[in-house]
Amino acid sequence: MKISVALAAYKGEEYIAEQLDSIIKQLGQNDEIIVSDDYPQGETRSIVQKYANQDKRIIYIEGEGRGVVANFENALKACTGDVIFLCDQDDVWLPDKVSSVMTEIENGADLVLHDACVTDGRLKVTSPSVFALYKTNSDYISNLIKNTFVGCCMAFTRQVMLDTLPFPKELPMHDWWIALAAIKKGRKVALLDKPLILWRRHGGNVTGGKTGLLQKIRWRAKMILSLARIK
Repeated sequence: MKISVALAAYKGEEYIAEQLDSIIKQLGQNDEIIVSDDYPQGETRSIVQKYANQDKRIIYIEGEGRGVVANFENALKACTGDVIFLCDQDDVWLPDKVSSVMTEIENGADLVLHDACVTDGRLKVTSPSVFALYKTNSDYISNLIKNTFVGCCMAFTRQVMLDTLPFPKELPMHDWWIALAAIKKGRKVALLDKPLILWRRHGGNVTGGKTGLLQKIRWRAKMILSLARIK
């Protein structure tokens, strides 16, 4: 099975080389990394293109400048693989991430969510388990109330991707939508209780910010309406 890594970048020059190094050594010759850069006038472009010049599996595309959700959608639309891994620009994949996830896929999972170690900017572990922090589960109602699916810990089949594209307008978050859509469609979801990345939280992350109560209510209303259209 061909693997596509959908990496959404935005001013990612500080960490993206380290992330690419941790990924590429785990991929096969026919796999690919799609880097969608939402700030192509920055330094990320030259870093990624340098890698791309040396390795045809790395593909640089420009984002549309419409934020993180649209940037992930842009990356996903360019993916040609049978299995898609979501990827942030500033984490580090541990050496057995791809093999561990692919084992779950080969055993019949349509979507895999694995655990992660939370770190600071220097990769010092601040929490050994995202699953423990978020009380991760695959229950539809529970995740509609509070999302426990972290995108950078997700991989899924091409069918799951096709189920969820194009994204609804004004979608709150891509990982939340993909997970809930997969659960509603009856796709097999596997929770892999094993930390497979170092999830870097350094204060400048594009995702993971706090939101107010009214915004949370609006997001859930939007999500319910969008999910109602899935057959």
